Amino acid sequence: MNTFDSKEFRRVLGAFTTGVTIMTTVDEDGNQYGVTANSFSSVSLDPPLILWSQARTSSSYAAFKNCERFVVNILADHQIHISNQFARSGGNKFQGVMVNEGLGGVPIIDDCSAYLECVKVAVHPGGDHDIYIGQVERMYRSENRPLAFGEGRYVVPVAHEMLAAA
Repeated sequence: MNTFDSKEFRRVLGAFTTGVTIMTTVDEDGNQYGVTANSFSSVSLDPPLILWSQARTSSSYAAFKNCERFVVNILADHQIHISNQFARSGGNKFQGVMVNEGLGGVPIIDDCSAYLECVKVAVHPGGDHDIYIGQVERMYRSENRPLAFGEGRYVVPVAHEMLAAA
């Protein structure tokens, strides 16, 4: 009987370089929540839909499961410390992080590469995660270069100079 090697699966997935995001929301009492995620992707242009997934064991799971809105904060290359801060469990993740108030009071991380303010339109089970679908209501793109993650470490994407065929 074959056993599935989850460590090898994680290593293979590391070959796919992704952007680094912080998902943020607020609960009904106005408490702020955030989590680092690279499980983010576009779904549709019309209507403008995105998705991301969250482990059901996350300390902020209930806040995102029950929220009406969330923001996808796409981090800039100088925000590794913010990514690390939000990747840890517990504590005040927003301590020392400058934010602006977005739609519905959801925090937007200052100086990020881009952000998408979303209303949650669906939640689907996906193994040990839930997959959230959000419809984009407002967005912004700065001039800051995005932060990326691949091969188990932070990387900075650079333009590829394609060589002309000889």
